[in-house]
Amino acid sequence: MIWYDYFGYIGSFLTSITFIPQVYKAWKTKSVGDLSMWMMLIVITSATLWLIYGIGINSGPVMVANSMVLLMALILVYFKFSFKQ
Repeated sequence: MIWYDYFGYIGSFLTSITFIPQVYKAWKTKSVGDLSMWMMLIVITSATLWLIYGIGINSGPVMVANSMVLLMALILVYFKFSFKQ
């Protein structure tokens, strides 16, 4: 592994955890009324495209980060439709 790969993995880890506080708060409060569906659709589209790109160039950090972001965004969208507003 090249030294700058470590930066990629650290960056992908930090990117991956950005949605965890929001997912946790939504789960605890059962409230996602203020969550923008447009933002979530943009995040899902972006993460999907980045994931495809990461697979194409075989980049672990890109695949890890965007897989996690995609998962968290999909969970939030699920919450958006599941929780009563």
